[in-house]
Amino acid sequence: MSITLIIILLVVVALMLFAIEGLLFPGYGIAGITAAACVLVADVLVYTQWGTTAAILSVLVSTAVVIGFFWWFAHSKALDRMALNATIDSTAPTAAQRSVTVGDEGVALTRLALIGRAEINGKIVEVKSESGFLDEGTPIVVSAIDEAAIMVKQNIIKA
Repeated sequence: MSITLIIILLVVVALMLFAIEGLLFPGYGIAGITAAACVLVADVLVYTQWGTTAAILSVLVSTAVVIGFFWWFAHSKALDRMALNATIDSTAPTAAQRSVTVGDEGVALTRLALIGRAEINGKIVEVKSESGFLDEGTPIVVSAIDEAAIMVKQNIIKA
């Protein structure tokens, strides 16, 4: 096998490994490091076969090809197809949150600056205040429950 063919194969393998690093296993680095090693070996082979001028040209071209590949990849539709575009608009309620029902009474454990923690039925849960800011220790009553969001207001009867 000729040196020229080996150099071409190393460059092709390097591009495939860079693609694998970018598409299949981003962040691991093994494929990217191996690809960089292939490019380096190809450049060394160019130096041993054709000399310094060809090696410098080879390093410049290989660097430009790698940078061009990453630029193309960053601006291609492939990255958009792989990106997660969904938004999460809810949370899963905890066992303590599921045990709370409308009308349950409790006390604010932290200052409810719209959101804070409260003790309701002996369980500590995150709550949202319907009636503005409530100080720590304020008696509260559950006014509504929406999935994991427990809405409370000041319990005027116990205040």
